[in-house]
Amino acid sequence: MSRSLRHGALAATAIVFSIASLSACGAGNHAATLEVRPDTAATTIGDISIQNANLIIQPEHGAEGPAVVSATLFNNGVKQQTLDSVTLPGTTVTVALHAAKGSGPVVVPAGGRVVLGGEGNASAVIENGHEASQAGNVQRVVFKLSSTGEVPLNAFVVPATSYFESFGPSTLPTPKQTSTPTGTASASPAAGSESDSDTATPDNDASASSHTD
Repeated sequence: MSRSLRHGALAATAIVFSIASLSACGAGNHAATLEVRPDTAATTIGDISIQNANLIIQPEHGAEGPAVVSATLFNNGVKQQTLDSVTLPGTTVTVALHAAKGSGPVVVPAGGRVVLGGEGNASAVIENGHEASQAGNVQRVVFKLSSTGEVPLNAFVVPATSYFESFGPSTLPTPKQTSTPTGTASASPAAGSESDSDTATPDNDASASSHTD
């Protein structure tokens, strides 16, 4: 094959690849080259989008204590909604919701968001965290909104370490020592003997002196 023919073949191949690339880009968000999803649980139903959903348990395996559901809820609508409940199907645990400020409901403002977990944010706390799930598992979580209704997704179960430490529950405090310190029991008899010496009966000389007077 002559040099000019080889150059022509290479040019044709380059054009074919260029057209294929442009076709993939023009296919929109569903193109094969763009179907990359982050390694976090996320879903959208109606006006509500939920991202970065995790079930964060105690940092040490088998430790008792609370767990939390962490997530960010976006409201793409023009009307605010309230987060009425968070449930974990297949378990008997109860998730208690707390607003970031005050004792009112957890509100997802119109065109805004609310964060569950982390300092200063709203929270979704599971009292008996060890009954929820185990680290490394995937747990079904259902968020129920006032207007949208139920928004289910599969949340990752992770321990409260590294990135999740500031969003998750803390470990239980170490129990205080209740044993009696060594030597405490011997202090009582000593005090008692000192008390006895204060109330002792006068000796014979002192008695004789009183009779002489």
